[in-house]
Amino acid sequence: MSNQTTFSQKLKNYLHHPGSFIMMLLVLLGAIITFAVLIFLIIYILVHGVPYIKPSLFSFTYTSDNASLMPALVNTVTMTLLSLVVAVPLGIFAAIFLVEYAKRGNKFMGIIRLTTETLSGIPSIVYGLFGMLFFVNTLGWGFSLLAGAFTLAIMILPLIMRTTEEALKAVPDTFREGSFGLGAGKLRTVFRIVLPSAIPGILAGIILAIGRIVGETAALMYTAGTVANIPSSVMGSGRTLAVHMYNLASEGLYMDQAYATAVILLILVVGINALSSVIAKRLTKA
Repeated sequence: MSNQTTFSQKLKNYLHHPGSFIMMLLVLLGAIITFAVLIFLIIYILVHGVPYIKPSLFSFTYTSDNASLMPALVNTVTMTLLSLVVAVPLGIFAAIFLVEYAKRGNKFMGIIRLTTETLSGIPSIVYGLFGMLFFVNTLGWGFSLLAGAFTLAIMILPLIMRTTEEALKAVPDTFREGSFGLGAGKLRTVFRIVLPSAIPGILAGIILAIGRIVGETAALMYTAGTVANIPSSVMGSGRTLAVHMYNLASEGLYMDQAYATAVILLILVVGINALSSVIAKRLTKA
């Protein structure tokens, strides 16, 4: 009964203010369209891809007959782990320095923030060309998973820095003051009080970074290559799931397998997000 009363009161308030009522309708319409597009894409991918998921797609050896995605899946997991190992510590430590140690209003810090925002808007193809010129040619790594991982690490570094910085800023200053009042030093306060409180926000940034890694194609074609095999080491060439799906679709002969790969890619992203959410809840409770 109280819920109905509350709803009727809100409706009367909106009717008394036409501008608010119109804004409410626009917000509601935007939410409905967003969810509708998302559900449509998921259903479209599942309908076109699930019927073509066969055991041959999970063979560890790629051939022109089976168009196996298993090598690409293994390469995707390897590429993701390598990129995160490089980018996450650098991004988190840089954000800690900017928020906790740098003086507020410092012009140099403003330049750093402007640079990171600029880097986040650079097209991925530019990162790919840089990775090819620097990691592949100059350093002599060749087309390899390592070259692709370092290129992706540079791509996601601004994202991790910005999300970590915002998560650290969201931690109340009373946490820091209480820790200092109990006699803890700056380093202990940051790593025992501030950083654990900011973990949910940091993980949200890492999840976004993983989504960019998994869905990247342009940068990896110029650095990691498109070989459809599992390399013997990180210095070998290999394609990820996104590159694998792009190659299958561009050839025009394996559209069914491309849709099946899209389904596996979708499941992988959802699984990573779910796992990250579980880890965030456990760390928050701890």
